[in-house]
Amino acid sequence: MFGQLKVTCAAASALLFVAGSVQAEELTVATFVPPNHETNAVMFKWFGEEIEKRSGGSLTMKLYPAGQLGAGPTQQYKRAVEGVGDITLGVAAYTPTLFPKTMLAILPGKANTAIESTERLWRVFDEHMADEWSEVEVLAVGSVAGSIFVGNRDISTMEGLKGAKLVPFAPSTSPVIEALGAVPVMMEITDMYTALDTGTVDVLTTSFNSLMPPWNLEDVASHVAENVPASFQVLFVAMNKERYQGLSDEHRAIIDEVAGLPMSLMMAKSFDSADEIFLNIKDSAELKYEWKVVSDEERAKMDAAVLLGMEEVYAQYAERGVPNAKEIYEAMNE
Repeated sequence: MFGQLKVTCAAASALLFVAGSVQAEELTVATFVPPNHETNAVMFKWFGEEIEKRSGGSLTMKLYPAGQLGAGPTQQYKRAVEGVGDITLGVAAYTPTLFPKTMLAILPGKANTAIESTERLWRVFDEHMADEWSEVEVLAVGSVAGSIFVGNRDISTMEGLKGAKLVPFAPSTSPVIEALGAVPVMMEITDMYTALDTGTVDVLTTSFNSLMPPWNLEDVASHVAENVPASFQVLFVAMNKERYQGLSDEHRAIIDEVAGLPMSLMMAKSFDSADEIFLNIKDSAELKYEWKVVSDEERAKMDAAVLLGMEEVYAQYAERGVPNAKEIYEAMNE
């Protein structure tokens, strides 16, 4: 009996030794969005809980929101590469020349929600897009659905879009915007509220939830148009490669388990859930703007214009050395 107890105690001591041999690590997470943003409340909350649970508390994260480790969204990829933060959240379209093939996921297609778009993106990511991200360890690449136009005029018809200064999700969509009769104007999301308020631009491509805090676009909009060709902003969560490689085998394995499609879908869920919250309260709220649903006739005109614009998109990609852009796009949208 005492011999059996001695063996049991020895085994327990060995397990404690192994657990204790894994160095405790805290990962810094840099994000430009405010603390109450849906990616913090859903995706990063999930990520933090998962890595802590799976590691028995030896791997944790600390979130630095609202640009605490560097202001603005444009430099987020560079901050990941240089290790300013161990992990960063960024917008792929703000450095589009680095990710031309990934930018194809932004264009209108068969997806209507962030989750649908993210699932389609990951159908082709490993084969066609992963090489664009070789400087970092990719934790997530996911979408925000641009389901509506928000503007200072009626933009529910092709006539209403004619000549409008419209902010798309990425420069690569410019041929599509021009085919719709509008003038593409690129800017960061943090500048859009003021731009629409002052009339610097007329229309924003955005999601339902952007009408609510923290972006509050409902305060500066006079018109909203639903049932427009949806496009998709692509966001990423990237980890500094050296920091990842410097983790223990156990901690890297945990990161690998949650990274990729699982974390990307949590990102998409962050945005789709926020859209659902807005839609659930919209009908009972007193809107400050005119809400219009694009008619089937006008939507057919818009879809036809998008198809014309896509041909120009493919031609531009070929000139930039990506001759198979149409193949990648169609693989996502088959």
